[in-house]
Amino acid sequence: MKNNFRYGIDKLTVDIALKIARDQIKGVLTEETKERIKKSFRAVQSIAKGDHLVYSINTGFGSLCTTKISKEETGNLQENLLKSHSVGVGSPIDKELSKLMLILKTQALSKGFSGSSLEVVERIHWHIENNYIPLVPEQGSVGASGDLAPLAHLFLPLIGLGYLTKEGNNFVKSEKILKEYNLEPLKLQAKEGLALINGTQFIAAHAIKIVEDFSRALDHADLIGTLTLESYLASPQPFTEKLIELRPHRGSLLVAKRMRRFLQNSQLVESHKDCGRVQDPYSLRCIPQVHGASRDALYHLNEILECELNSVTDNPVIFSENETYSGGNFHGQPLALPLDYVSLAANEIGNISDRRIFLLLEGKWGLPSNLIENAGLNSGFMMLQYTSAAIASENKSLCFPASADSIPTGGGQEDHVSMGSISARKALRIVKNLEKILAIELLCAAQAFDFRRPLKASVIIEQCHNHIRKKIPHISEDRILSNYINSAIEIIKSNELLKIAQ
Repeated sequence: MKNNFRYGIDKLTVDIALKIARDQIKGVLTEETKERIKKSFRAVQSIAKGDHLVYSINTGFGSLCTTKISKEETGNLQENLLKSHSVGVGSPIDKELSKLMLILKTQALSKGFSGSSLEVVERIHWHIENNYIPLVPEQGSVGASGDLAPLAHLFLPLIGLGYLTKEGNNFVKSEKILKEYNLEPLKLQAKEGLALINGTQFIAAHAIKIVEDFSRALDHADLIGTLTLESYLASPQPFTEKLIELRPHRGSLLVAKRMRRFLQNSQLVESHKDCGRVQDPYSLRCIPQVHGASRDALYHLNEILECELNSVTDNPVIFSENETYSGGNFHGQPLALPLDYVSLAANEIGNISDRRIFLLLEGKWGLPSNLIENAGLNSGFMMLQYTSAAIASENKSLCFPASADSIPTGGGQEDHVSMGSISARKALRIVKNLEKILAIELLCAAQAFDFRRPLKASVIIEQCHNHIRKKIPHISEDRILSNYINSAIEIIKSNELLKIAQ
């Protein structure tokens, strides 16, 4: 029981959300949480029976907020809301993202300010526990009034509509799954539909994956950058502690400290101590400043995200039968801006990695041209930099900040929107592209390292290189390299090098 996460009570973090999604820990609804949910639900039902107008409980939505809904039609209103707002298009998002959305919505509803029934929250919890995950199209949210379209699709199965999958991407009609488990479609009551679709769970679920993947990419960038530095016979002087402390940005301090540890007791460093090369190119000399600045962007996103994961992003918010507030807690701007910032940060790590790849292929400082012994007959690693350049350029094209745009929706009632869902999708795509660029640098750095024998690097770098060589051989004549790129990507995704480095 001690490993259980208590929805609505405990603080949700990126790590905990991912562990629940991966069935490593369990999320539970405690009696305290259930009572909160019931209390809020009773308040909404009381409002629905009265004559006082409260948005979405007894009125229409968006530009229809002045249209009164009769007491008898409040339930139909909520079901119609899920149906009418299911306008998503494009490919389904990854199953884990959809499951994270379910987890985040359960956390938000369990705070007890949304007026949802316990039956609805328990049914969402059933989907999480049994891994029946809804189909959610990737496009359709403007990131304000909540992620309306994706959340509507996410919760269609509650009313027996939409599609579910348990394994892979084989989606089946929800009604079929419900019948198999003798579950009836739920009858939504006042406000429940809006409580389900109001919120930033689509954006936040993507942000969780971005934090995880970008953090891993940054850790690998430091390590792979060190392998490149050793192979290029570059100087460790720029990472000197007292130098870095004169400009003590948090990210720079950490990166320089990591690199000093990675380079400790390296014969390669000692071998060229007095070589006369005064300064190295920026892509090596400025690793702490560039990698560090991107880490600072990630710190900022993580701070904002963890606040969001424990927030109520509904509207209206129900404090009691007599105290309700219509506001803008659903607006995606707090996440949209840092996601656009992280897009730039991830792009820059790919950009500087591509520059280091270029340096390794130049044929300078004792390295053969294109990292191949018999260049001319063999093109060696030349084309790898074409691929990294193409991906780096693609990332640059994705860096236009989606949050800079706003198109009025809802008949002008929703006249400023965040486009945070687009920020999130683009940022995740950039980070996935970054993994590919770093994989190419890993290939090139490991190949260049072979030409520095018999000298040895630090224990950490030697062990990392040995691990790479167990998966990818030294290339002495032209081969199809795309398979090796994929192997390098898998090395990065596995975190095996980071475990060695620890």
